[in-house]
Amino acid sequence: MKDWTDILSFAEDFEWDEGNIKKNWEKHRVSHIECEEIFFNRPIMVKMIPKFKSEAEEDKFWATHDSTEYVDYSKAKHIIFPNLKPSTKTISIRLPESLIEHLKVLANKRDVPYQSLLKMFLSEKVAEELHGATK
Repeated sequence: MKDWTDILSFAEDFEWDEGNIKKNWEKHRVSHIECEEIFFNRPIMVKMIPKFKSEAEEDKFWATHDSTEYVDYSKAKHIIFPNLKPSTKTISIRLPESLIEHLKVLANKRDVPYQSLLKMFLSEKVAEELHGATK
């Protein structure tokens, strides 16, 4: 099976209709022109990265090779995918029952699950502490 680099090696241009241009912008905040720059910016590749039979084989390869032998990062484009969901990790935390009850009351007033409200409160406080530390 061919991967996307094989398929795109024959491409000369992309065709964009207005619906896809709009959808791409709304979903990723990346213009169709920026997308094409990423795919057609061929000089970024100094030499081809080998194809791997497995993730383990790829891990072993990158443990002994420097990616700068394959990619010229000075020609890379910086892109942001703002709608990607950050990965989460489940943790266990012991809280006083009264705190949980108060949190549930506040969450009920906002019509959100109390766990979501707790994440919002933690996120806000961490951001506040981080920004306060840099002042």
